Amino acid sequence: MLIAGFPAGAWGTNCYLVAPAAGEECVIIDPGHQAAQGVEETLKKHRLKPVAVMLTHGHIDHVASVVPVCGAHDVPAWIHPSDRYMMSDPAKALGRSIGTQLMGELTVGEPDDVHELADGASLKLAGLELTVSHAPGHTKGSVTFSLPEAADIPPVFFSGDLLFAGSIGRTDLPGGDMAEMLDSLARVCLPLDDSTVVLSGHGPQTTIGRERATNPYLREVAGGQGDGTTAAPRRGM
Repeated sequence: MLIAGFPAGAWGTNCYLVAPAAGEECVIIDPGHQAAQGVEETLKKHRLKPVAVMLTHGHIDHVASVVPVCGAHDVPAWIHPSDRYMMSDPAKALGRSIGTQLMGELTVGEPDDVHELADGASLKLAGLELTVSHAPGHTKGSVTFSLPEAADIPPVFFSGDLLFAGSIGRTDLPGGDMAEMLDSLARVCLPLDDSTVVLSGHGPQTTIGRERATNPYLREVAGGQGDGTTAAPRRGM
């Protein structure tokens, strides 16, 4: 298994390229602000051929490079229907302007081919089997992607802005909801094995076991000692 990731743009959003091995087909997860060059460099370095762009949610820091990346490689983008509108109207999704100068750097809109994600779907792409979990809370259409354990790696969980190392995604933007966030943490994250590697939308990787033991929000929904009302600041756009 090959997973190559890099932080991109003004918000340091993690973009991931995932393939069975170097020299094979891959999927691209969350090509955000100024991610297109990093995507091309990573494709070249590992001799990868993209077949799809996968989006954990619709915030501009995760989708800003979708149009150029999909257009350059003639591949579809996958997004939950509740967040699809954000690709064409990022300012509405944030409830505020994100700045005239920054907007001038962005290519907003949908790529030519858009597929919609559904909870529980199992997508077989690029020789991978990605399981989709709808996980609202950060946005109404937030999703996560899971890969099963393989011979050389433990299970992998692409959490988007649901779960971070030590924290969770913010819920104060349009479509955010703390009750939904806590429900998603309990329903989507808690059942995962402790060995599961968490690759989130921002910040370093972690594991479910580490977060179950130390993340105050995950401890709260697990009935532990954490208190999500006073815990570490939430992150994401």
